Amino acid sequence: MPRKGPTLAAFAALGLFWGAWASVLPSVQLATHVSKGTLGLALLFVTLAAIPMMLFVAGPLVDRFGVRAVTITCACFAAASTLPGLAASLPVLIVALAATGAATGAMDVAINASAGRIEAVSKRRLMPLAHGLYSVGVLAGAVGAGLARGAGAGREAILLGVSVAIALVAVWTAGDSGEVSAPEAHGIRFARALVAIGLIGAAAFVVEGGIESWSALFLERQLHAHPAVSGLGPGFFGGSMAIGRFWGQWARLDDRALLIGGGLVATAGCLLAATAPSSPLALAGFALGGLGVSLNAPIVFGAGGRRSASGVATVTTLGYGGLLIGPPLVGGVAQASSLRVSFVVLAAVAAAAATAAARVRWTA
Repeated sequence: MPRKGPTLAAFAALGLFWGAWASVLPSVQLATHVSKGTLGLALLFVTLAAIPMMLFVAGPLVDRFGVRAVTITCACFAAASTLPGLAASLPVLIVALAATGAATGAMDVAINASAGRIEAVSKRRLMPLAHGLYSVGVLAGAVGAGLARGAGAGREAILLGVSVAIALVAVWTAGDSGEVSAPEAHGIRFARALVAIGLIGAAAFVVEGGIESWSALFLERQLHAHPAVSGLGPGFFGGSMAIGRFWGQWARLDDRALLIGGGLVATAGCLLAATAPSSPLALAGFALGGLGVSLNAPIVFGAGGRRSASGVATVTTLGYGGLLIGPPLVGGVAQASSLRVSFVVLAAVAAAAATAAARVRWTA
């Protein structure tokens, strides 16, 4: 069985890069001389490369190499994570982001499969803690990179330092051995149960992506909040997600109850935000929304991992598809009506996820 320590460290390492990347993004934009819109288009290549890697490569890789896939993908991610910081033009940046996206997609599946296998063998919950540590890694990376930039460090040096830290984690994971998935589970899996689980995850990710991307704009445009206040929207959302994940690690409720309860809490949060007459109430709604969706990824990925490594690949791909849908869905509805109506739509999606969670079999 994989050891908990290296697997948990790999989750934190993955978050460390993405937190640091968010902090150095302004420097990358200046270095590549691109507009915000063009930069957004370049960032899309992260997902475009990650999804096929997760679905067609990562699952079979874990099936073949077992827990050693964590080491392999972590080492590849350490190498790829240096590339975006070296880009000085748009074409190079796109290639670098595609390489980073492919590596992060493969590592995401490998570490979730490892955590799922630990849960299956130990009969104890680990996914909430693992994903909570990913959130801690994001926070540490963002703050650390911000302080480094303030002290005069360039994007290249910052991302190189992060890649060294990831490489050290890869070395630590090299001591693990054994299979991550059941030996009879090979290839891409599209079983009905996996698809249902993945779609529930996708629905919750729609809510997550929608709140995360639009909460600040909602506060500023709909409630006329000061920029210092509007910036608290994604902050409250992210903080409550981390709290919910750590609480979920020790909660004495089964996965079904946690997902149903979480979906209802997220529904209430979105409705509170949609109808809020003031910024404090909207912030409370965003915090409830984050709390409600916080255990979605740990539970959904864990359910896939207990079936097979390819199961993780299937539910991960479907789930992250929801992150792509969420922001444009909110924007499209807002364009046709208003942001308040957009958050009502998110509430409906969260309620649908809670209803569906009650009907799915969560044990392998």
